[in-house]
Amino acid sequence: MRMRASGWVIVVAAALGLVLARPAAAEVKTKTIEYRDGDVVLTGYFAWDDALDGKQPGVLVVHEWWGLNDYAKSRARQLAEEGYAALALDMYGDNKVTTHADEAGAWMKQIASNIDLWTRRARLGLDVLKAQDPVDPTRIAAIGYCFGGATVMQMAYAGEDLAAVVSFHGTLPPAPEGVTSIKPRVLVEHGRDDAFVPAERVAAFQQGLDRIGATWEMTVYSGTRHGFTNPDAGSYGIDNVAYNEIADERSWTATMLLFDEIF
Repeated sequence: MRMRASGWVIVVAAALGLVLARPAAAEVKTKTIEYRDGDVVLTGYFAWDDALDGKQPGVLVVHEWWGLNDYAKSRARQLAEEGYAALALDMYGDNKVTTHADEAGAWMKQIASNIDLWTRRARLGLDVLKAQDPVDPTRIAAIGYCFGGATVMQMAYAGEDLAAVVSFHGTLPPAPEGVTSIKPRVLVEHGRDDAFVPAERVAAFQQGLDRIGATWEMTVYSGTRHGFTNPDAGSYGIDNVAYNEIADERSWTATMLLFDEIF
């Protein structure tokens, strides 16, 4: 049984079997939205259920270090099927997408090494999401994968007005010393065998959340490595990156439960 509590860490044996039913397909519409950061052209991917009446809670989706690829877009559509209006933002611009780790790492480093650029790109995507007609701008959450998981935490640290942030196999940046509080609830979905995030990093991240009085929870999946939510993770040829269907299903269910609570 999965327990919920602020500041609890729950270890889940991902080797156990679990079958979760997905909802029937909704009348999902999608469109691309071009926006800019100075001279850099960014292209977001917006998905919503056109059959729903009234404004929908909005969810920002932040991609892995590979760029705004089909996987990030699929998560936006999946959220739309659940009744949320979702924007998969573009952190790199100029249609940068790759399957090569060296290239992805260089793009990610260019953004993550400049905190002002990092938070500005995320905020631009947030502004685009809030401006869409189906979206209730007072009910917004953000989720992110890998680099995107770190990005949504940086948004929380920067004081963005979010109801919740969810990090899937993120790099878990600790709260900067100048941060004394955050607004959103924090849900972290983490693979215990993720070699990119050592135990010391996890501990520092948790201690930082406690220091600023965050409401947080973290699920740690045994036998689970980095990228565990992405069915294509094994195709990148990186030893530490692998899909785990059970952890993927359970982490998504936990996210939907959180959104049910806050929205």
